[in-house]
Amino acid sequence: MKLTAFRKEYTLAGLRRRDLAENPTLQFQEWFEQAVKAEVPEPTAMSLATVNELGQPSVRTVLLKAVDERGFIFCTNYESRKGCELNGNPNAGLLFFWKELERQVFISGVTRKIPAGESDAYFKARPFGSQVAAWVSKQSSVVEHREALEKKFQEVEQEYSGQEVPLPPNWGGYVVTPDTIEFWQGRVNRLHDRFRYTKQADGLWKVERLSP
Repeated sequence: MKLTAFRKEYTLAGLRRRDLAENPTLQFQEWFEQAVKAEVPEPTAMSLATVNELGQPSVRTVLLKAVDERGFIFCTNYESRKGCELNGNPNAGLLFFWKELERQVFISGVTRKIPAGESDAYFKARPFGSQVAAWVSKQSSVVEHREALEKKFQEVEQEYSGQEVPLPPNWGGYVVTPDTIEFWQGRVNRLHDRFRYTKQADGLWKVERLSP
């Protein structure tokens, strides 16, 4: 099988400077709404890149919970691999890939925990099974076998049956406050449209077209 055969031309749309909002958060919200309207599967799915103390990168998929003036919010186990890496180095990258629209959005910035009360509100919005799983999983740690996880799940499920599941002390949200946001629109002949927003010292955003 020749991988060079897997080639697709991007022909859906273009992107001009005049099409962009002055604020990248507003631009993201516009693209996100279009992704939802186009019924893109898992439009909130984003790749989160972090690095450990040796500078070795790791990437995994997480789900966007909110976007506001602070940045992009997701929730996880604070003791997971990503949680430990963010504790040591708060710099992170996020990537959305909406292939149905031939678009990508890349965010680079600094991460910090959101207030506990806000994390609690997100936790309460989760389905009961997901709340139970947050107590069961010691995320990123070695598990002897599947049965051990399922047994622990049943125990916690019974413990909180018919009552509110409390927020685990090691679970909560992070916000990635961007210093750069890049919008990528696929184009014919690999001459893609790329625009980068960079946060300036005065709080305003500088917008530049990048070579594909």
